[in-house]
Amino acid sequence: MRVTFLGTGSAMPTGERFQAGILLQDDGRTLLVDCGAGALQRLQQSGVGYEHVSSVLLTHHHLDHVTDLLPLMKARWLAGEEHLEIVGPQGTKGLVDGLLSVHEYMQDKLEVQIREVVPGEFSVAGFDVTAYETRHSLPCLAYRFGDLFTFSGDSEAFTGLANFAEGSAILAHDCSFPDDVDVSNHPTPESLGRALAGHDIGRVYLTHLYPHTEGRHEEMLESIDTHYDGDVRFAEDLQTVSVE
Repeated sequence: MRVTFLGTGSAMPTGERFQAGILLQDDGRTLLVDCGAGALQRLQQSGVGYEHVSSVLLTHHHLDHVTDLLPLMKARWLAGEEHLEIVGPQGTKGLVDGLLSVHEYMQDKLEVQIREVVPGEFSVAGFDVTAYETRHSLPCLAYRFGDLFTFSGDSEAFTGLANFAEGSAILAHDCSFPDDVDVSNHPTPESLGRALAGHDIGRVYLTHLYPHTEGRHEEMLESIDTHYDGDVRFAEDLQTVSVE
């Protein structure tokens, strides 16, 4: 499996980090997880392109995870593609219907298949997925793809989510702010380190990074390392990791 971080930023993107998006590729299968602002540009820069993304899996419906969803529909239509599958938590159909009601001319341009999922097992784009409910300000799901890759979505750090990721080769986890920012619904390095302590995970990539984290990566890693001694790194836009 190839995991490409298209966007490692947040609702306050920087010039270096676009909003949330992760591209999964495995044995001819392609899946886009989240579709924040900049996802289309990053898809083109990755060499894959929006023409080859026919399935999108959403963790939740905050703007920085869905902003490029309608532009993706339009780009695929203009490129001559005929369908798009959108899978996500409850409310996904209402989200897409709402977008199309505002931009009525797009309503019949593509065959849009919408599926809502709940915690548990399902398949999308040929990938077997397990979903787990996170702790966020909107209903949000973390996703696990066998023992290869787990994505936290947006969430506070907590033991249940760490248990969900146990044994994963790669965990991409929200780490939005440094420790001195008072925040809920997202983890800080210390809370993430405490939650991960004692768990067996191959490598952890930190993502969903607000501008507050710039220039503070070393201290954030040291804070996590106080509690968790595993391999932890910062994800970067367009970084690709191969997982066997």
